[in-house]
Amino acid sequence: MPSPATSWNGRRCDDPGPGPTPRAVNAAPVGQRISSAAERRLPALTRKRRPEPLPIRLDRRRIYVLPTRFGLMFALLLFVMLLGALNYGNNPALLLTCLLGAAAGGSIFAGFRAMSGLRLVAMRANPAHAGEPLRLRLAFDAAGRDRQALCIRRGDDETAFSLLRGEPGEALFAITETRRGWLRPGPLRLSTTYPLGLFQLWSWAHPDAAFLVWPALETPTPPFPAGHGSEGALARHGAEGEPADLREYRSTDPPRLIAWKASARHDTLLVREPEREAGEILVFDHARLSGLDAEARISRLAAWVAAADAGRRTYLLRLPGEEFGPGSGAAQQADCMKALALLPGPGRA
Repeated sequence: MPSPATSWNGRRCDDPGPGPTPRAVNAAPVGQRISSAAERRLPALTRKRRPEPLPIRLDRRRIYVLPTRFGLMFALLLFVMLLGALNYGNNPALLLTCLLGAAAGGSIFAGFRAMSGLRLVAMRANPAHAGEPLRLRLAFDAAGRDRQALCIRRGDDETAFSLLRGEPGEALFAITETRRGWLRPGPLRLSTTYPLGLFQLWSWAHPDAAFLVWPALETPTPPFPAGHGSEGALARHGAEGEPADLREYRSTDPPRLIAWKASARHDTLLVREPEREAGEILVFDHARLSGLDAEARISRLAAWVAAADAGRRTYLLRLPGEEFGPGSGAAQQADCMKALALLPGPGRA
């Protein structure tokens, strides 16, 4: 069973690839230059609106059309054919010219149907570090039509995709230039030259969405800081040496697990949980990296957090005015990376 969306991530829209309209993609760069010039000189024409909530629907009031270079050459060819047919009174040539002109005019409506009614319903992204591509998954609703030879563009980043009728589909789109902090992907330019490559139709979508880019990692990963293991161990067992994992006594508990000293200070019997190996708790302290500049400190702390998470180590992150942990796992990593990404500095977006 075919997937509901076909996406060639990383392939530019002017790459013929396996797409259905090779002549259309060859003419796309010129159409992009023409539309870019129109957008610079007529900003009201582009409808570059403020961020709008999802879902975003493309209707007829926000879809625009211009001829491509191939379309201009085709129009010139039809004009020459028309002059020749009229000059020599050649009715078959005149009929052929009219048929080709009608096909060219009809291609505008076919391309318009490929764009009109398309809905961008959701956007998702996996975490990415600064300097790495942020890979977005854009969920579209095709609204009961096949959507062929569509293109998404943002700056120099673009990708081509198609959608199948009646099924929600996803397109993969990578944003290559990333800096730590919040990244807003919009505005996005959606366009097509379907079906003949004679005209380019485009529209703008400016989704109200933001994705967090984690800090860049120092490479190679430096060794973990030494000399803080005892501090981490005290955080695990409490200030008075009392075991941290105590609970009330149950009839099925063996007597050897009863914490007699702790029970004497309470009104009920307490037992220890089955012993677990605590291990050393790593402490990553922003203040101790005084020999590095702000961005280098953040990159080193991020590298330590990533390495500790990969090794399933328990760690504590200390930043100016706040602490995270001790802990481990995906939630601890996400909290630490978010705090590091939002620290003030020149590397923040």
